[in-house]
Amino acid sequence: MARRLTLTEFIVDQQRKYPEATGDFSGLLSDLALAAKLIAREVGRAGLGDVLGGAGTINVSGDEVKKLDVFADETLINVMERGGSVCVMASEEKEGPIPIPEDFPAGKYAILFDPLDGSTNIDANVGVGSIFSIYGRVSREGRGGLEDLLQPGRNLLCAGYVLYGSSTMFVYTTGLGVHGFTLDPTVGEFILSHEEIRTPERGGILSINEGYTSDWNEPTRAFVSYLKERDRETGRPYTSRYVGSLVVDFHRNLLYGGIFLYPDDRTRKEGKLRLLYEAAPLAFIAEQAGGMASTGRGRILDVVPAELHQRIPLIIGSPKDVLLYERFLGGGAPTRSRETDTR
Repeated sequence: MARRLTLTEFIVDQQRKYPEATGDFSGLLSDLALAAKLIAREVGRAGLGDVLGGAGTINVSGDEVKKLDVFADETLINVMERGGSVCVMASEEKEGPIPIPEDFPAGKYAILFDPLDGSTNIDANVGVGSIFSIYGRVSREGRGGLEDLLQPGRNLLCAGYVLYGSSTMFVYTTGLGVHGFTLDPTVGEFILSHEEIRTPERGGILSINEGYTSDWNEPTRAFVSYLKERDRETGRPYTSRYVGSLVVDFHRNLLYGGIFLYPDDRTRKEGKLRLLYEAAPLAFIAEQAGGMASTGRGRILDVVPAELHQRIPLIIGSPKDVLLYERFLGGGAPTRSRETDTR
């Protein structure tokens, strides 16, 4: 039986395809893997250490900061600033750009991350995740700044997430397919476990927070109701699955097929999720796996950010399901008799 590649070996193999590569990008991915292992260690022993509960502060997005949020944020910053590949960073936990200290070299990439998405669930031992995205710097002088971070998702060089669940997984894409690596704690290495992930064209899972049903617009309510009815093709309705940890919900639907929605509504007219830290990187992954990501009215990756913490509606998952939601939102909802034509 052939030995499976480690993440490090996979990165090196990919680098060999580009003779002009300097190794900076490979080093950046290796640094991310190291940070992921450090965070996974603390998440795995959260109930044994003094890392559960709140830190007593509110972040720039208005969310309560958990102790593990602080640890994950500091870990990513400390690891990434020393690698020499990054010119500037941004974190969902910080208000503005994070400069690289003068003591360290500034590289040619900009990185943004949500250090620990879903951390409100950590005290209940529910899976959480880290999300990251990497852009090439566009500034010509200095050590990098806001213009390097405020780029549309279509400019992404790499995006990925780390899922801390029953096992720890590192999933990423550089625009050449999506690959997943599972951490083997016995050797301390991420091992290739999911090569060329492809999401089904149509799913059977509906992921949405139904606690906000009364705030939804009518097309969203009609869409959710439509999916819950018995389907003519399969003989069953869509299954409702919503954990409240975006990485967990996204990863499940990526593998099995389905749709995740956090639409705009009466109280969140601009949407809830962050464009740069959540929507754009996951949209890049979804598209590379054959899926689709939309605001409900257009492609997520085409949205040009105006600020670091811009919020946006996110409709993401199997392409036929996302397209169907866009039809509902645009006033072209199908009737039940036409169902087989819309799937």
